[in-house]
Amino acid sequence: MKSDRDTLKRPLNPMPPEIAGRLRAEGLEATYDARPAYQRNDYLGWIAQAKREQTREKRIRQMLDELKAGNAYMKMKYSGPTGRE
Repeated sequence: MKSDRDTLKRPLNPMPPEIAGRLRAEGLEATYDARPAYQRNDYLGWIAQAKREQTREKRIRQMLDELKAGNAYMKMKYSGPTGRE
């Protein structure tokens, strides 16, 4: 069975254990998993590209806040699945 990540044409970005732990700690795993594959991949790539730790942390926080709010993706309006019941 193919996952939605198999359909991406961009290089796949691995999930760092630290980010997986942060998603778990904030109860956002299902919300993250409900997002389209390109969004999940883009978030990870964007975070990985940060050169400074301060920038990386800011990007992680933005991702977590957007997932929590459920209405934004990279500061753009988002109205797709939220992973919440």
